[in-house]
Amino acid sequence: MEMKKLRVALRALRVDQLLKMRILLADDHRRLLELTRDLLVPTFDVVGCVGDGESLVEAAGKLQPNFIVTDISMPKLNGIEAASRLRESGSSSKIVFLTVHADPDFVQAALNTGALAFVSKLRIDTDLLLAIEEALAGRIFVSPLGSAV
Repeated sequence: MEMKKLRVALRALRVDQLLKMRILLADDHRRLLELTRDLLVPTFDVVGCVGDGESLVEAAGKLQPNFIVTDISMPKLNGIEAASRLRESGSSSKIVFLTVHADPDFVQAALNTGALAFVSKLRIDTDLLLAIEEALAGRIFVSPLGSAV
């Protein structure tokens, strides 16, 4: 019985820890930002939503999120360039790419920025929360590439 109580306590602690995680979202498609926010809000504190790479870099500097979920193809500055600038500036935010790109070159470029996850937008329902959980544990997550368009 004591072991069961311990497991329940550990789960509660983990949920409490996740609720404190601050996430910044970046995508130039407003509807996808809303969908992503709605998916994450029950578990995380979504602190902002931006529509381009320059705004991402600026908002990340001000908001200091634990996680950034970003698209690759955005105006002004793409997500890979924005992630690189954030790393160069010393940002400690964990980065998760959420994209339609399925080319292994995009995966490699994204991971080369220090990102911990590469999620296909077609698999947002099944992979995004898992990718964040893996990133939280310091592990790399990549959606199956055949699932993106």
